[in-house]
Amino acid sequence: MSWFVIGYYTLLLGGSCLAAYFNKRSAFLLLFSLTLVSFVLGIIGGTGALRAIAICAGVLALAAMVSYAFREFLIALVSDEMAKELRTAPLTAAFGMFVIFTYAIMGVFAPLIAPYGEAQVIASAFAPADSNMLLGADQLGRDMFSRIVYGTRNSVGLALSATLAAFFFGALAGLLAATKGGWFDQFMGRLADVIMSIPSLIFALLMLSIFGPQIIVIIIAVAIIYAPRVFRLTRAVAGNVVVMDYIEAAQLRGEGMWYLIRREILPNSTAPLVAEFGLEFCFVFLLVAGLSFLGLGIQPPTADWGSMVRENATLISFGDITPLIPAAAIALLTVGVNFVVDWMLFRSSGLKEK
Repeated sequence: MSWFVIGYYTLLLGGSCLAAYFNKRSAFLLLFSLTLVSFVLGIIGGTGALRAIAICAGVLALAAMVSYAFREFLIALVSDEMAKELRTAPLTAAFGMFVIFTYAIMGVFAPLIAPYGEAQVIASAFAPADSNMLLGADQLGRDMFSRIVYGTRNSVGLALSATLAAFFFGALAGLLAATKGGWFDQFMGRLADVIMSIPSLIFALLMLSIFGPQIIVIIIAVAIIYAPRVFRLTRAVAGNVVVMDYIEAAQLRGEGMWYLIRREILPNSTAPLVAEFGLEFCFVFLLVAGLSFLGLGIQPPTADWGSMVRENATLISFGDITPLIPAAAIALLTVGVNFVVDWMLFRSSGLKEK
């Protein structure tokens, strides 16, 4: 038995005992459960399995510490009312906010962060990582790290633009339908049903095949696909607001439709709509990445995470993880946004932790 195994189990059992002594039930259950899992996996996989568990646990602990520090940093910067809300945020939401902040910095300052241009050839094809190229080179000898950084601006920027377009038209139509009612409400509802009945990927592929893989075409296609989803949610939320007494009082005062939307309905519908925006962004982001993987998204030589996975996919056969790097970037942002959205949905639901 190696010193690593002895130290590993000593730390876990010692931590479990301390958690039990100080009556920290959650910490005790976590540490002792990890001890039992490690014991079983250690018998099956030996020291290698224990090292893998230790690395995963260390990564999770590091992520928790970063999340806690970032949450405290935000609390120190914002107003007292916002700080009170942030103190209730779980570490998962704080981690999501840290991921979003990191991606935003990478996208805005991409030319300053990336050591090379996104289309600059600096080495041979699939050159290994060295002091000049942190992640090695792609199939044309371009720096993978630089293309990952520029891909943040291109991939996330395109998904964000398409989400804003879908959300603007969908939310506007939903607010108008809830306020006006009648034939306009019925017409928009049936139109949304027709569009939603068409498979999103097939519709996007058809649009891009007809009009070409241009940025504006991608944004329009995605807006048409996801605007009905936003419309239905906005219509449902605003429909519960327009029947309130203060809306009737505003109508009796002679207020117009746009006043009701801007000053009465929209402020009381903001929380679920903001959460829906985060969810729609995840769906749009994955769809855009999928289109790029199929070759109908952002076109070369512009850096894009979806196309980077396709271009370097052959390395998987040789045990190289290079294609997994842009895939991990896609997954990390999706998970981070979902963490924040889950917290926002919990807040907007009015539930309270016991």
